[in-house]
Amino acid sequence: MINSSRAIVSITEANQDFAGIARMAEAEGHVVVFRDNRPRFLVIDLDREPQIDMTEDEKLDFVAARILREHRAAFEELAK
Repeated sequence: MINSSRAIVSITEANQDFAGIARMAEAEGHVVVFRDNRPRFLVIDLDREPQIDMTEDEKLDFVAARILREHRAAFEELAK
């Protein structure tokens, strides 16, 4: 849930200053990014967001699984 209007930015702002958006997510817990005047993306601080309570190993497993899923064909080719 959005608790602060400071946690809302446009896609243009996010594109131009992602480091600033990341700092904002650290401060606020999350940032909602709007595209075409609609909420479209959510940038969250994984260490602060209670909805995503994972250990560091679980976070790494999550990211690794995503990378493997997205690039499975390339990994299979490399394994030959």
